[in-house]
Amino acid sequence: MRLSFPSIVLLLCGAQISLAGTPKSSIAVKDDHGKYLDAAGNPTYEIGKNGTVDWHTYSGYRRFNGGCETCHGFDGSGSSFGPDLTARLKTLSYTDFENVVVNGKRDLSGGQTLVMPSWGTNKNVMCYLDDIYVYLRARSDGALGRGRPAKHEPKPAAAAKAENSCTS
Repeated sequence: MRLSFPSIVLLLCGAQISLAGTPKSSIAVKDDHGKYLDAAGNPTYEIGKNGTVDWHTYSGYRRFNGGCETCHGFDGSGSSFGPDLTARLKTLSYTDFENVVVNGKRDLSGGQTLVMPSWGTNKNVMCYLDDIYVYLRARSDGALGRGRPAKHEPKPAAAAKAENSCTS
């Protein structure tokens, strides 16, 4: 097997990244009707060799950039109102992410109060919470670049059914 220069650097540095670029902790080990889960049972993404993203990652892109970007910047890259979530998700667990989105958060930092509102009763957020998370996870891991994903899998029937029951 011949390794590229970046792969050799990653191996020498002891990075926990697969040759495909996905951190081992983010690798999908289960496909639950088009929704991918990692070894810990947390939602994750699946990006094909041709760049096609799974439906939930694409949906997360749409949902995040339709609302969350107002504070967190386009593609989660941060702004003066909200932190860079592509950096924050490197250390934030799914459970902690879910808790902050559901319950909100208030921090005093550098003499100013930073507030993340609670979105726990907003169906436009809560029905797509996993989608938003997997999109940000893919961005955080560097597996997905900025902008709208060029290709995506079709919407699975299970996703349509879950969406209809959640938003009704």
